[in-house]
Amino acid sequence: MTVLTESPTRPTHRTYSRWASLVVLCAGTLMTILDGNIVTVAMPAIQSDLGFSAPGLAWVVNAYLIPFGGLLLLVGRLGDLVGRRRMFAAGLTVFTAASVLCGVATSQGMLIAARALQGVGGAMTSAVVLGMLVSLFPEPREQARAIAVFSAVGAAGGALGTFLGGALTQALNWHWIFLINLPIGVVALLAALRVLAPEDGEGLGRGADYPGAALVTGALMLTVYVIVGSGDRDLTATLLLAVLALALFVAFTVRQARAARPLLRLRLFGSRLLSGANAVQVLMIGTMFGFQFIGALYLQRVLGYGELLTGTAFLPAPIAIGVLMLGLSARTIGRFGAYRVLLAGLVLITGGMALLGRAPADGSYVTDVLPPLLLLSAGFAAAMPALTGIAMAGALEEDAGLASGLFNTTQVVGGSLGLAILSVLASNRTEGLLGGGAELVPATAEGYQLAFRVGAGIAVGALGLAAVVLRPRADAQD
Repeated sequence: MTVLTESPTRPTHRTYSRWASLVVLCAGTLMTILDGNIVTVAMPAIQSDLGFSAPGLAWVVNAYLIPFGGLLLLVGRLGDLVGRRRMFAAGLTVFTAASVLCGVATSQGMLIAARALQGVGGAMTSAVVLGMLVSLFPEPREQARAIAVFSAVGAAGGALGTFLGGALTQALNWHWIFLINLPIGVVALLAALRVLAPEDGEGLGRGADYPGAALVTGALMLTVYVIVGSGDRDLTATLLLAVLALALFVAFTVRQARAARPLLRLRLFGSRLLSGANAVQVLMIGTMFGFQFIGALYLQRVLGYGELLTGTAFLPAPIAIGVLMLGLSARTIGRFGAYRVLLAGLVLITGGMALLGRAPADGSYVTDVLPPLLLLSAGFAAAMPALTGIAMAGALEEDAGLASGLFNTTQVVGGSLGLAILSVLASNRTEGLLGGGAELVPATAEGYQLAFRVGAGIAVGALGLAAVVLRPRADAQD
């Protein structure tokens, strides 16, 4: 029995089924969002326990993000072929099992491998959620309510993740930030099998571009590896790896142009708005993700905060983002237009990163961290919905699903690359100062200042690109 074919004489059961399904979808999404935020605060504890180098520590995050971003397009297509409920349930299973492996990891290799498996499960779960939600709520008013609930869960997951990461690490140990996914995952999986309506996919015989998925995932992983490991190898080796990554991207592009059923239709990039919005998102998310990672390290290694206090210190950001997104973003965009709201948000993000670039070794949370934190939160709350609207407005109706997958993919790519670049810059700057005889805390603070300043520069790039490329043109064909 499916939601869409239930008897009209039992409307209360139909309504319950759809909203119960929304709860299940939100629970699965909450788990992946928790994982993305909960690990940040525990980074120093993980580094100390497993002996990660400073650049290598970024792989605890990137090992999750790269397969997640690289596989979104493929598993989204597979969801259409085998059924989205089946893909969602399989993703929950993989993610939960990988979380347990992360929780019992005793070596760097085991943790990174388990994090990569988590990324696979996260992609399987996330790629089909939006399509299921839109299918459940086709009526515009109810769909808007459902998306608002879904967005609020995302913001709450960010707040809960940073707090739980600190609380679990300080009260128990870092292993529990992953083991907490076990009960959530089991309950979500059982509920998904019981509540979500079964559906028939198109059938695997329709095919998917597996070689294309292998090429783009390999290209993304190698790109981040080049950035993260650049300080540990000579220039020649770095350039050779960079050329290989570029070759994989070129091969993927050629494959998409010739494949009978491409993973990514290249015609999408003919849209100025869609292409421009994705490019802006890479820069914007790179800045924000780098801030989250470097900011947590600044609080712990410079200001001396413990894990719980660090998590608490970050709570205003996701709370402010959730409140502003739900309460103001739609009305503001309706009044001023997505383009103006996006530019205003990027200005706030730039200002917040620039202020953090001055955060000293003897800084204060109230004066040096909280004000830029709130600026970044307000900027992201304004920019993200506006950018999403611009991107989807640039896609044809028949390409809406693929455009959504592409937008999710560039979000993950931007976060991964931003984290890699800013963490390497901070580490290299700190090591250089220590080699010159500087003290640890001031040298560490200067490394983070450099990362924040570069992040501000990246945000300026996003602002300039958005101002030029996304400017409304009445006579343009997008």
